[in-house]
Amino acid sequence: MDLLNAMQTMNACRYFKPDAVADDLLAKILNAARWAATGSNKQPLSFIVVRDAAKRRALHDLYQPIWDTVMQKYASGEFKSGFTPKFLGHVDHFARHLDTVPVHIVVCVQWKDLTALDANLDRTVLTPGSSIYPAVQNLMLAARAEGLGTTLTTLLALAEPQIKTLLEIPADTATAAVIMLGWPEKPFPQSLKRKPLAETAFLDRYGAPLPGASAYV
Repeated sequence: MDLLNAMQTMNACRYFKPDAVADDLLAKILNAARWAATGSNKQPLSFIVVRDAAKRRALHDLYQPIWDTVMQKYASGEFKSGFTPKFLGHVDHFARHLDTVPVHIVVCVQWKDLTALDANLDRTVLTPGSSIYPAVQNLMLAARAEGLGTTLTTLLALAEPQIKTLLEIPADTATAAVIMLGWPEKPFPQSLKRKPLAETAFLDRYGAPLPGASAYV
């Protein structure tokens, strides 16, 4: 599959078939993840593939109350999302059927190998993610190329202590994300909806037009 086409059609999959994903296919996809760049090439990541039904159920049971709290905050207006009820319905379906997704991939990172260069700025720390999420994107694009759907969630970071116990994760290792992976129940979109390039790419200063950007809407 063409790489750009994979990028343009890799949506968050909310509905999965129960069909198994072959071991050799999973290994192929995970192999793609390890080629991503990391700070100083420290390669701090590891991946736990969760197939066991009881453990997937346990991850669901950790996820569901966190998602329920988020939904309550959307309903009360505490969270201003702009999401439509239809969209939230799809995400709620995903949450309530999390354990039926055949593969959960827990993304682990040795946090001492991460460098927070922006730790002293007056905002959320961003730079450590540069050693985590390129590999996550590699993995998800490789899955898309094979016809597999994925969804990335970070909500389970709020249940990290319980997940570390469940999966016997070492003390010096954190959980950065969980990727749900399986065969999609619905077809992939023809193209994702994104802002026009001219709204997000600039030349020499913020807001200055980038030549050629207007061709990409």
